[in-house]
Amino acid sequence: MKDAFGIPQSLLILGGTSEIALATARRLIVRRTRTVWLAGRPSPELERAAGQLRGMGADVRTVAFDALDGASHETVLGKVFAEGDIDMVLLAFGVLGDQARDEKEPLAAARVAQTNYTGAVSAGLIAARALQSQGHGSLVVLSSVAGERPRRSNFIYGSSKAGLDAFSQGLGDALYGTGVHVMVVRPGFVRTKMTAGLPQAPMATTPEAVAAAVETGLRRRSETVWVPGALRFVMAALRHLPRPLFRRLPI
Repeated sequence: MKDAFGIPQSLLILGGTSEIALATARRLIVRRTRTVWLAGRPSPELERAAGQLRGMGADVRTVAFDALDGASHETVLGKVFAEGDIDMVLLAFGVLGDQARDEKEPLAAARVAQTNYTGAVSAGLIAARALQSQGHGSLVVLSSVAGERPRRSNFIYGSSKAGLDAFSQGLGDALYGTGVHVMVVRPGFVRTKMTAGLPQAPMATTPEAVAAAVETGLRRRSETVWVPGALRFVMAALRHLPRPLFRRLPI
């Protein structure tokens, strides 16, 4: 169970090699978290991540999970929840894709959408049902400001995050009053391996800053978290900017 400050004892990460997710796990382990499940495609990187968290004193287990294999999600997540209650599920998997290439290769574009949205819908619903069955827990979903108003330069990725964001908000409303807390996290540009080589956007942030915002959100039982917080006001302005003006922006 969570403590009085909302910090989970047990954590399941869907997307076990995500830099943001691992930064969050490290922060929560220092606070209180003792059991961590890392769900992801089997790889040396996944095992290294597990070893690093074990070195911090956590009981860490890995489980094979593929966002694109929706037919396996019920079985995989069912086995994790069968081992005991999970206080927090962090849905952190996703791909950025290559906009220029994906526009020319529809199957590649569809893979971005299937990973970021379809896979998340499947895993999110299964995790939410399990949390509801145990009567408590948080589902934290890593969305993106890119979903607020998809830009010309990354509208394939942005549209997938827009779908994920809308789904997660609706799921949070559906679970309101059940004991399950859904929190949507909307970071801006995060400096990670995934964004390496890309032009850095204004108000760029780090995995550690996102992790700190997640912890604060858990303590406050927030429903939406922006990282950095000022992006809330920036995106409010961009969201209502007339399209002819929006098209002229160098974004």
